[in-house]
Amino acid sequence: MAAAALTREGGEDAFRRLFRFYRQRDASDLRGVVDFSVPGGQVFRSQLSISSVSDQDAYRAGLQPVSQWKAYGLNGYPGFIFIPNPFLPGCQRHWVKQCLKLYPQKPNVCNLDLHMAPEKTIDLWGQSKDQLRRKGSSKWEPRSLLEKLRWVTLGYHYNWDTKKYSANHHTPFPSDLAFLSEQVAAACGFRGFQAQAGILNYYHFDSSLGIHVDESELDHSRPLLSFSFGQSSIFLLGGLKREEAPTAMFMHSGDIMVMSGFSRLLYHAVPRVLPSPEGTALPSCLDQALSSDLPVGTVIEPSSDEDWQVCAKYLQSSRINMTIRQVLSEGQKFPEEYGTNGKSQAPSEDTHLQENSRAKRHRPN
Repeated sequence: MAAAALTREGGEDAFRRLFRFYRQRDASDLRGVVDFSVPGGQVFRSQLSISSVSDQDAYRAGLQPVSQWKAYGLNGYPGFIFIPNPFLPGCQRHWVKQCLKLYPQKPNVCNLDLHMAPEKTIDLWGQSKDQLRRKGSSKWEPRSLLEKLRWVTLGYHYNWDTKKYSANHHTPFPSDLAFLSEQVAAACGFRGFQAQAGILNYYHFDSSLGIHVDESELDHSRPLLSFSFGQSSIFLLGGLKREEAPTAMFMHSGDIMVMSGFSRLLYHAVPRVLPSPEGTALPSCLDQALSSDLPVGTVIEPSSDEDWQVCAKYLQSSRINMTIRQVLSEGQKFPEEYGTNGKSQAPSEDTHLQENSRAKRHRPN
């Protein structure tokens, strides 16, 4: 009942108190964590814009028809939408492989660029796959470069020092991820959403995401999309101030969260990564085979057995999260000062994965 008591308790930085509670390795009281697989209480069914996404476009993105999705909201959080795994069988594997094999490649930016020479980070996958495939269960084994990966930025690259995006630090946004994001946004009532920036976070069982608000985008009228793959986590969604105690909820592999409207600028955090509730090395949804009759124009690429073996080994102790944002509204440009500093892209430690001042920090190496 400790978590429930903390949730009821407001006051100075109530968010931090609950973050610390769930951050504890021995925190076994998870009864207060919302589980959208058994909705009830403050959870209600949310309506989707079924006609905004054709079944064909959903299939092309690796998604079930929108009419088959389940979507939920939370009382007290207008604009928040939770969609439990809407992916077609086998399609999550594509996004996992992209996050490990393709998206970390140059010209995209990652945390390892801050500590290593450029030639050392050109092919993280190639340098890691054999080591990952052979990896045992001992925590004393040296980590591969992929296991040292903490974040990758896409499109407009977020500057961790200035907390801004800039016009002069931009690379092409991946077309497959843009298409997926556009379909999900349209289904949630945001037709015309443009995927302009992405931050990929790579978590392990000792990782967390500190308390923060995503407010650096210049257009807050467009939603923030969040996709999770691999092991589960606890997500905390708070209020406009840290004095408001947050609501805790589970995020499992394949789940999608959409933060829009009032909920777009709320404090949130991930205090803890948890093993899959099924008790298996990987969630069963990642064991499903990809259909052999993918539609014409699909963005989904089948993974080879060899590639998936590496991805599966990585995910046994890890979680990957993709957050996609629209930075500028239609026709909007960056103010002049936004385009003047594109050099330093991140703090010396991956502090975006930690609460800034007090939580234990995990260095990339």
